[in-house]
Amino acid sequence: MTAHTYLASCLLALGVLFVAWSLQHSQPLAGLLVFALPPALLLAALWRGWPRAGFTAALLALLWFSHGVMLLWSAPAERHWAAAETLLALLVIHAACLPGWRARSRHEHR
Repeated sequence: MTAHTYLASCLLALGVLFVAWSLQHSQPLAGLLVFALPPALLLAALWRGWPRAGFTAALLALLWFSHGVMLLWSAPAERHWAAAETLLALLVIHAACLPGWRARSRHEHR
């Protein structure tokens, strides 16, 4: 699996998680706009070849990670959603950083 496909898969999974999570609430539109829309837009940007899509995804993943950790501590009823969000945010960061890590390791081995 390429880093591009890995990042796209992580963003898709995060978007699906946010859609499912938002539909559990009485006002799903707010959750869909605030949480599900950004991964979907980043996925579209990644597919269209925007060079900063990975960087932007990693930055937003830091916010998703923080949100997930906050809910893990403060909202016991939503702990399973928050744990999935936290894990997927870490995977997005890993996927976004993977091309740089690979390039650096190739450069160091020369």
